Amino acid sequence: MGDYSIIQILLIFVVTFIAAIDQFSFLESIFQPIVMGPLVGLILGDLKTGLIVGGTYQLLTIGNMPVGGAQPPNAVIGGIMAAVFAITAKLPVDAAAAAAIPFALLGQYGVTILFTVMSPLMTKADDYAHNADDKGIERINYLAMCILGAIFGVIVLLFFFAGASFGEQIANAIPKKLMNGLSAAGGMMKYVGFAILLKVMMSKQLWGFYFAGFALAIIIMANEALSGPALLLIALIGFCIAFWDYQIQTKLKANVGSYDGGDEDGI
Repeated sequence: MGDYSIIQILLIFVVTFIAAIDQFSFLESIFQPIVMGPLVGLILGDLKTGLIVGGTYQLLTIGNMPVGGAQPPNAVIGGIMAAVFAITAKLPVDAAAAAAIPFALLGQYGVTILFTVMSPLMTKADDYAHNADDKGIERINYLAMCILGAIFGVIVLLFFFAGASFGEQIANAIPKKLMNGLSAAGGMMKYVGFAILLKVMMSKQLWGFYFAGFALAIIIMANEALSGPALLLIALIGFCIAFWDYQIQTKLKANVGSYDGGDEDGI
C-alpha cells in the first residue's frame, strides 16, 4: 500500500465503484476524467496534479466513442489510473496518461465480459416485464451495477496491493527512451482525440471561430499576467459569442415566423 493509508485506498475504491456505475446508469458525468482526476488527487493528497492529469486525460478521450461492437479504452479506469500513476510514481503527466492505457483496456474487457454474462438474463428481464414485476427488473439492474463497480474497483486496488512501492518500481523499470516515447505518445493522443471529436461535430461555418480561438489563446498567453487564467478567459469569451449568436438566431426565426407577407407584388 506504500505511503497511503487503508482509508485513502478504500476511498479510491468507493469513487471508482460509483464512477463505474455512473458511466452506464447514473449518467451524471461523474465518471469523466476531468472530475475523477481531482477527486483522486484530493484523496491521495495532491489535488493540483490530479486536476492537471484529469484535464489531460479528458482531452485524450474526448473523441472516443463506441461504434457498434468496437469499444474504446475505458475512460473511468484510464482517468483514475493516470492520476494514480502521476501522484504515486511521480510520472510526468503525458507519460502517466499513456501508462494508464493498459488499465483502461483491462477495464473495457471487464465491461465486455459483464455485458456477455448479463445477456442471458435479459430473457428473465422480459419475463419480469411481462408479469409487471418491476422489483425483479430492479434486482437485475442493481446486480449488474454492483458487479461492474466491483470489477473496476478491484482493478484499481490491484495497483495499491501489488507492493509497497509498486508505482516507483514501475517508473524505475521503464527505460529513459521508452519513458520519452510514452511522454510523446501521451502528448499526441490528446490532440488525436480532439481531432476525432472535431471530425464528428465541426461544421464548415464554424472554422472561423475555431481559428479565432487559437489566435486569441496566443494573444492572451503572451501576457504573463493573463497566462494563468487564460483557459477560463477564452471559455468566457467563447460563451459570450455563442450566447450572442443564439439570441440573434432566435430573434431571426421569431421574426421570420411572424411575417405573413403583404398584398403588394414583388419579392
